[in-house]
Parts: sequence; C-alpha cells; structure tokens
Amino acid sequence: MLKDLIDERLKKRARLEEAKIDPYPARIKRSFAISEAIEKFPALLRGKKKVFLVGRVTSVRDQGKVLFVDIKEGDSTIQGVLKKDELKNFAFIKSTLDRGDFISLGGALFKTKRGERSIAVRDFAMAAKSVRPVPSEWYGVEEMETRLRKRYLDILLNPGAKEIFLKKAVFWDTLRSALKAENFLEVETAVLEPVPGGADAEPFVTHMNALDHDFYLRISLELPLKKLIVGGLEKVFEIGRIFRNEGIDKEHLQDYTQLEFYWAYSDYNELMKFVEKLYKQTIKATFGKLVTTYEGKKINWGKKWKKVDYVAALKKTTGLDPLAATRAELFAKAQALHLSPEPKLGRGRLIDLLFKKTVRPKLAEPCFLVDPPVDIEPLAKRSNKDPRRVERFQVVACGTELGKGFSELNDPVDQRKRFEEQMQLRESGDKEAQRLDESFLEALEYGLPPTAGFGMSERLFAVLMDKPVRETVIFPLMRPPKE
Repeated sequence: MLKDLIDERLKKRARLEEAKIDPYPARIKRSFAISEAIEKFPALLRGKKKVFLVGRVTSVRDQGKVLFVDIKEGDSTIQGVLKKDELKNFAFIKSTLDRGDFISLGGALFKTKRGERSIAVRDFAMAAKSVRPVPSEWYGVEEMETRLRKRYLDILLNPGAKEIFLKKAVFWDTLRSALKAENFLEVETAVLEPVPGGADAEPFVTHMNALDHDFYLRISLELPLKKLIVGGLEKVFEIGRIFRNEGIDKEHLQDYTQLEFYWAYSDYNELMKFVEKLYKQTIKATFGKLVTTYEGKKINWGKKWKKVDYVAALKKTTGLDPLAATRAELFAKAQALHLSPEPKLGRGRLIDLLFKKTVRPKLAEPCFLVDPPVDIEPLAKRSNKDPRRVERFQVVACGTELGKGFSELNDPVDQRKRFEEQMQLRESGDKEAQRLDESFLEALEYGLPPTAGFGMSERLFAVLMDKPVRETVIFPLMRPPKE
C-alpha cells in the first residue's frame, strides 16, 4: 500500500520534470512568513497587495472548479483558494499536488464568507515535492519507538513534541546567560581523551588512525576545566556532550549534554547558594513558575532547600554507619535488602548502592545531600571537620540526583593516593572505577587554588518535564532497526 502511494507520487514528480518544472527549485518566491501575514492581515487586506506565501500542504479539498489548499509554516496556517478560471494550469496543479508538498502561493489576501483568512491564488509554484506521504495522524504511547526514531515526524505532527524542544532551548539558554552574567568564561574542551576521567563510568573507546592510538570519548568535563583554573582562569564553564557506555533506562543515556562550571576561591557552601539561585532562575524562565509536577506529585522548587546529612540519613534507614561499617557488613546489608550487589564492589560503591536504593527514592522535594564518605568521591576535598567525609553536595529531588558539586581536591598527594585506590578497584574488576591521570596530577602539582566545581546534566530538564530522559532528546540513540 505504502509502496503504491510512493510510486504514484514519483510519477507526479516525473510529470513535473516532463513539463520542465523543477520539483526542487533552489529559490522560491516568498514575501514573508505566514505568521507575519496573519499578524499584518488587516493592513494587507486593505492594500490588496499581491503577496507570496510558502508552506507545507496540510489539506487539499477538491470542489471541482475550486481547489482549497491549507498550507502551514511553523505554527501558522493559511488557506489558498485556486480557481479553474483564474489559473491556466489549474488541471495540472490538481493532478500533481499532494498533501505534504511545499508550495508557493501568490495572490491577494481576503476573508471567506466564514471569516477564514485566505489567499486568492494567481501564481502557483512547487517548492519541494513530497514523495513519501506524511501520516495523517500520530498516536502516542503505542508509537513511542517510531516517534523517537522519526522525530522529525513527531515534531511535524505532534505540537507537544515541538514544545519540549522550545522549552529545552530556553532551559540551556538561561543557564548559559546566567553564568555569563556572573563572568564565567565559556570554553570548549576535547571530546577525545587519552585517559578518561572525572567520573565513575565505563567509556567508549575509538582508534585514531592519524596517531595510530586508541582514545576515549570523554565521560566528564571536569579534569580539563580544572586544568584551566590551574592556568589562571578563575571562572570557567562548558556545556557539552559526554559519553558513557552504560545501560539505558528512564534516567540514563549513553550520550547526553552536561554543564560543568568551576569557580576559583569558592567552596561548596558558597556554591550551594549559587546553585539554588541558578536552578530557581532557570526553572522560572523555562516554565513560568516554580512548582512542577513529577509522577503526579507537586514539586515546589521555590522554597528554601534544606540540607540532608548523607551519613545520618543512611544510618537512620539501614542501621549501618557508612563511616564505620566494614565492606563485609555493607555487602551483607545490600544482600539482605535484595539489592543484588556484585561480588567485587568496593566500600564506596556499596555505600552508594545502599543510598540510591533506600534513601534517595524518598527525597521528593529539592534538597542538598551533603558530606558523604570519602570512599564515594575521589575528586572532592576532605572535610576539615571529619576527614572521613568530603565537602560534596548533590541536588536531589523527585528521588534522583539532579546535580553535584564540591570543594575540589587540590592536594596532589591526596589526589594521587585516591587515584591509586581507584586503580586497585579497577584491577579487582570494577570497570567504572576512575583511572590515574598523570597529566592531571602534574597540573595539580603546579597548584590549584581553592576551587568549587559543579556539574549537572539534561536529566534535570527531563524531570522538570516529567518524562523519561530519552523522550526529551531530539534524536536519542536507538537500536538499529532489523533488516
């Protein structure tokens, strides 16, 4: 059936070419956008001036000697009225026109008896022939796989899809503008790295022919940005794509956009105040309000965010003190809670697993989760109150992490020791443990001033939209369709 429709349209394309009409001209007459024509309609109507409008055909109604054609451009639609006695090639137009074609209509604007804004067509031109029929309807959940694969059709036919990406543009623009207003310098760092670092994640690997060497797609923006702080830049940020070779679920993708910024002569306490202000400003600009809905619950971002002590919260929920518990005790507790811990997980990974599965899901309202054990954060500065902890916070809401910041570890000796501990975990089978990066350690040895750093991904936007993250990505990575 579809093949027959395509074949029929290809025949119409051929007829256009036989008539010496280019189905895909490089230039087309256009006075202005349809939206502008509608905005200026009263003035244009009085002037009776000939205008040229271009859009995609969304409807064709054949009344014999009159052809009514709706064309759409963006969110605006106007009706074209073509009459047999006013167009020499009327029959040819009817025989070659299809829904989905891009066309140019030239003529004077008028209103029909029903008050519909229209253009009395005196000139007609094909702008781009559609050889594959656009679906007349676009269904929701049952077609989600198709919608994600053919996002261009989703945006074309589903106003809700387009609205997501209009909001997302505002989201990132607001973050970027807010940081620039605070004199942060936007930079770009390399996507390919000889040593992946800055996060607990398994990287993608690729081979560069020019250097005959394997490189990794970056899993974080952190280490290069901190090198720039060493170099004397006091405030830097990057919004860029990062890549992690992990599973797909509601909150995770293999490639996604991340924002990270680093602020010399600041610490995590000052950073928390700034982040709360930044989030509230961004949410208000994107959604026009500070109360959103997530899984049927109202989330109020406008209230003062409370601080939740990581250690106390985990101890209250599990009965274990993560600062004192042995690895064996942590592993046994994870097993008792049916969390299926992998046998080779170290203390840090076990603490993280217990927290993610027992405490974090209960944190619905925005809060700062502060001061976790040093075992789970190899890049954060130790607390001066308790060296078993680090000066780190996570923004948590809706039961998930929506950002992470800390006072950066700037002691090269301590950093090397923690990298070595991570390498031991890698050797014991933890593929996500961090690697020792000599180039970063060398930079630290030149001196990194007291610095605060923060990172957040587009997961925040997905949570604000109350959607799985891949539904808020224009072209999410999908399994290739079967042959």
